[in-house]
Amino acid sequence: MAETLFEELKRYVGFEPTDGRRLQGLHHIASPRFAAIAEVFYARILAHPQASQSLAGERQVGHLKVALQAWMEQLLQGPWDEEYFLLRCRIGRMHVRIALPQHYMFGAMSVLRQEFNRVIDEYPSWTAEAARLARVALQKVLDLELAIMLHTYREDLLAQQARHERLSTFGQLVGTIGHELRNPLGVIETSLFILKGRPMATEERAAKHLTRIGEQVTLANRIISDLLDMIRDKPLKRESLRLDAVWADALTSVHVPAGVTLSATGLEGLPTLRGDPGQMRQAFVNLLENAIQAVGEVGTVVLTASAEQGAVELVLEDSGPGVSEPIRRRMFEPLMTTKVRGIGLGLPLVKRILERHEGTIQYVPRQEGGARFVLRLALPSGLRDGGGA
Repeated sequence: MAETLFEELKRYVGFEPTDGRRLQGLHHIASPRFAAIAEVFYARILAHPQASQSLAGERQVGHLKVALQAWMEQLLQGPWDEEYFLLRCRIGRMHVRIALPQHYMFGAMSVLRQEFNRVIDEYPSWTAEAARLARVALQKVLDLELAIMLHTYREDLLAQQARHERLSTFGQLVGTIGHELRNPLGVIETSLFILKGRPMATEERAAKHLTRIGEQVTLANRIISDLLDMIRDKPLKRESLRLDAVWADALTSVHVPAGVTLSATGLEGLPTLRGDPGQMRQAFVNLLENAIQAVGEVGTVVLTASAEQGAVELVLEDSGPGVSEPIRRRMFEPLMTTKVRGIGLGLPLVKRILERHEGTIQYVPRQEGGARFVLRLALPSGLRDGGGA
């Protein structure tokens, strides 16, 4: 049988069954100190602002401390088999998903090496040779952990490269087709304008069909515009940006069913930003339409705005069904959609617009059900330092 990747890695670092037995011996003396090691580990992370950005509050830190202790249990007890490898890969993919920089993994592993070596140093019953062999086994298994983590980052890099290649081909195709379609759509619009001026346009059935044609032409033009916006780096018009005014303007373009309650709080108190009101309006329209379609005829859509820690944060929540785990991973990719109607450009375009404004958007599932999108836009430097709006 062909050698698996994990078997190859173990062979490369020289991880033998005897190393496993030595790690199990280390587990016997180290396990009572797992909780203390977890405290040291996360104290080091929380003391480093960049490393702690992915942590959200004491509750999550407490959960992660418990998870780290379970990780240490398997690290020292094994078995170091394919199931172990797959579990470690899942952990690595979680790090990729939260965009944890790779160099922090090396720093974290260094902290664990130090703490486990301290356990070995302070155990009086081992001979110098037994302590040395325990250290060798520890280095091998921690090197395996790093290799697995780097493997998951490489997987993500290759997936991104493939995605960029697809988007490049997609962009070339869209650019050509989009410009070519403008001409026949322009002819249809002109003919429609002429027909509306003829006596036949007063007939009820004819007027209904002319209106329907006009709506579909408008929809087709919008799809082409969205496609072209996705593939070109549309320059920003750097102007004063009042998000409350942009939000109010976006509401005029969105149909809200009678059974849907839409509310917003905190917008009026936000400071003035710098950005492109037109592009931000498009982002709001896309998010609102997405939320309203998700809740259907009855439900709630709520926007909450605040400014803190050098940024404006907008949280848009809806009472719809939420987004399943497989879809979340690709929801900001062009052409990814679960809707019967639509081609999957709304959220990717929102992400693109926010990135142009040096902002971010993230999907966060709600415990009570529904979807939550968190948008962050940096405050101007003067406001970050405590200046006025």
